[in-house]
Amino acid sequence: MGRYVVRRLLQMIPVFIGATLLIFLMVNVLGDPVAGLCGDKACDPATAARLKHEFGLDQPVLQQYATYMGHVFTGDFGTAFNGERVIDLMGSAFPVTVRLTIVAVLFEIVLGLGLGVLTGLRRGRLLDTAVLLLTLVVISVPTFVTGLLLQLLLGVEWRWISPSVSPDAAFGELIVPGLVLASVSLAYVTRLTRTSLAENLRADYVRTAVAKGLPRHRVITRHLLRNSLIPVVTFIGTDIGALMGGAIVTERIFNIHGVGYQLYQGILRQNTQTVVGFVTVLVLVFLAANLLVDLLYAVLDPRIRYA
Repeated sequence: MGRYVVRRLLQMIPVFIGATLLIFLMVNVLGDPVAGLCGDKACDPATAARLKHEFGLDQPVLQQYATYMGHVFTGDFGTAFNGERVIDLMGSAFPVTVRLTIVAVLFEIVLGLGLGVLTGLRRGRLLDTAVLLLTLVVISVPTFVTGLLLQLLLGVEWRWISPSVSPDAAFGELIVPGLVLASVSLAYVTRLTRTSLAENLRADYVRTAVAKGLPRHRVITRHLLRNSLIPVVTFIGTDIGALMGGAIVTERIFNIHGVGYQLYQGILRQNTQTVVGFVTVLVLVFLAANLLVDLLYAVLDPRIRYA
């Protein structure tokens, strides 16, 4: 198992370097960040040259990347154009988005897996048809429509929740935003679990376990569900990073000042330091989530670690 983990960690190094380099290059070709510092009027050449030298933008792009990565390994993600350190922005934004993501992932695991197991074991029945139709509706409706509708009904009309989240963003306030953020992924988890479970239900090893006289709950939990979870674990693992980086719409609707809000502000103001810093951490989140998925593969199916 130790060699398996080491091999996965070594594979993450070139992926991290390649992903951050690609992001750095893409962000730097989006536009001239110095132009945004001067407001509506164009900067005079002397001011533009001074600002570029101050932020290191007058160096070649690859040299800028090497300097940036050298600072990243010391915990310095640079300084935003407004003078605020990017690490300070992360300190206020990431805890909020992490709490929101935890709520969303819990919805995916509890509701998604639960409904998927129920429908997979009752394929073709009324419950199965109803859940399939419901998940299809959820997938078809855009997230901003779902968020605005729940905000209007629960927050404005019925006053069950606050229409916007407070700056503290406690777990209790993030239940509805977390449900909105997880809605589409929850529907996919339900359908994926249902399909995987229904396919494995006809497998030879399930029929053998039933023929041996094993209890139904043991056949489902020990054999059927364990083998059916591999594609579901893959989806949920990769979805963690997507939820953290793709929460822009949900955070805007419920006035949550998290990662999505900071990315939106950074892109709007062409603040490359903020965007690159936040996306670098999101790349690490994706890699860590994928490593966790690989380890769960080895737990669910021990043959994988020896492959």
